[in-house]
Amino acid sequence: MATSRDPELAKNGLEVTASTSSSKDAPAPVALENHTEHLPTFEHEKRLALKFDCRILPMLALMYLFNALDKGNLGNAKTDGMDKDLGFKGNQYSIMLSIFFVPYVLFAPPIGMLGKKYGPHRVLPIMMFCFGSATLLSACVKNFSGMMALRWFLGMAESAFFPLVIYYLTTFYRRGELARRMALFYAASNIANAFSGLLAFGVFQINSKLDSWRYLFILEGSLTVTFSFIAYWYLPKNAHEANFLNAEEKRLAYTRIQIDSSSIVGEEFVLKDALQVFKMPATYGFLAIEICLGVPLQSVSLFLPQIVQRLGYDKIKTNLYTVAPNIVGAVFLLMLAFTSDFTRLRFPFIALGFLLTFTGFIIYATIDVEHSLKVAYFACFMMTWGTSAPSVLLSTWYNNNIAHEGRRVTLTSIGVPLANLMGVVSSNIFREQDKPKYLPALATTAAFGAVGSLFTLLLGTYMVIDNKRRNSRQGVNLTARDVSTEKLRDGPKNPDFRWFL
Repeated sequence: MATSRDPELAKNGLEVTASTSSSKDAPAPVALENHTEHLPTFEHEKRLALKFDCRILPMLALMYLFNALDKGNLGNAKTDGMDKDLGFKGNQYSIMLSIFFVPYVLFAPPIGMLGKKYGPHRVLPIMMFCFGSATLLSACVKNFSGMMALRWFLGMAESAFFPLVIYYLTTFYRRGELARRMALFYAASNIANAFSGLLAFGVFQINSKLDSWRYLFILEGSLTVTFSFIAYWYLPKNAHEANFLNAEEKRLAYTRIQIDSSSIVGEEFVLKDALQVFKMPATYGFLAIEICLGVPLQSVSLFLPQIVQRLGYDKIKTNLYTVAPNIVGAVFLLMLAFTSDFTRLRFPFIALGFLLTFTGFIIYATIDVEHSLKVAYFACFMMTWGTSAPSVLLSTWYNNNIAHEGRRVTLTSIGVPLANLMGVVSSNIFREQDKPKYLPALATTAAFGAVGSLFTLLLGTYMVIDNKRRNSRQGVNLTARDVSTEKLRDGPKNPDFRWFL
């Protein structure tokens, strides 16, 4: 295996390696020591990454925006009386929210594996068409049973969407480039929550015989279905087969991922190999943190309109007042993600996000909201600060530490839905009998934030210690950026392995 280091490429932290393992359709890797006059520079990589940014990220962000709209519009619909129009009784609204997460978790791993096999560029638009159709049909329901059935199918259709997007991005970007790209993509979720409030504000002013909340489902569902056809045509298969790159750029795209993302680029999915990820003890640490993340994440996503409603505003102002926290949450997410990429550290920023979540919910639970409206509203901002960043950085963290593509998509297809499964907890702690204060829900959510921060710090500390132990054994001083992912198919079993912190 030929290796060459270049001072400009060293800015990205790794040597360029002439790979001997390649996928069936991959371009021939470049033996750089024989072509030094064409050695790619840091500027070449920047231009290539910018091409991916302009071509892929806006499309994925729009797709996720529609995904978040279709998943989270029930909170807005409820403020317009959807539950009363459909004759909900007792805790049926919470039950309807909970049912979504059962198929969401059950179907995510198999659909994620199908996405790896047939390509996210095809499976993601198909999923988008399906969940858009379910949202559109929600405008036709007449009772609780009809909405329950559609929420089940919506959970199936959305199950592997986010995990597949994460995997898809790892086939285009280096490990140290991933967090800020995922943040730009994930910010669409915050913008969707904000846009959902603005959209609801406009739609709920429609005077018609048809319930206003039905117009909300019609509009969002129609846009999603239409956009899915555009996405199917637009998305490239992967980095080294993108039709908007020339031959030289395709070779560079392939080499980048071989060096600093995947041990074998475009490796065929083999279930037996993929399941080996569960032999890595750190996997269970990542999953425990996902569980802790899920409750605050879903509490904010599903119940922020109800939390803000306690400030005493009517339904129109309530939806408008959810806009600013979500927008600021998106900005804070981008700040932490960019800082995380530049420092090449993940766990300190994840822990910080959890602490912000804990603080926001504790403040809201302990103050007299009606007499401290400004403080209460500021606490709503802190809630959004502390949920978005850990979600992105946690997924980035364990994807950075798994070079095997099949294992990566398998863990992501279980970890992300597991966090979303905690929506069952959120749905059932925000009970009708506890309104408008929802004190048990606020305290429970804060507790999950505190435990999540603790678990993150413990796992991060273990990785720091293990890296030092491996360096001591080998008599070197290496970090994750010094080891090519081509060597790391077996993960921590390899003595050259270093944790990406």
